[in-house]
Amino acid sequence: MLLLISLLLLLQYPMWLGKGGWLKVWDLDRHVDEQKYINRKTQARNAVLDAEVRDLKQGTGAVEERARSELGMVKRDEIFFQIAGNHSLLPASATLDSKAASGVPLK
Repeated sequence: MLLLISLLLLLQYPMWLGKGGWLKVWDLDRHVDEQKYINRKTQARNAVLDAEVRDLKQGTGAVEERARSELGMVKRDEIFFQIAGNHSLLPASATLDSKAASGVPLK
């Protein structure tokens, strides 16, 4: 009986732990799934870049948008307003009242 069990184990070894065994197949399947995920992400990024390239080649709208956002350019006869800082919007009377309360002389 011991001989049959050892023979069975010897026959099972290549199937589970050998070069083309189940453990190797499971590991390769995991690597394939990871690569498929990376490929999907890369394809989505490439699609976005392809759309951007086609838009830049065909129309002037994308070029104008990039010039405005990245280079700060404006058109002729166009007025550019830039709001700097984080100012709260208060009525002028509220500002005057707060100055008067703090002892700041009013002009």
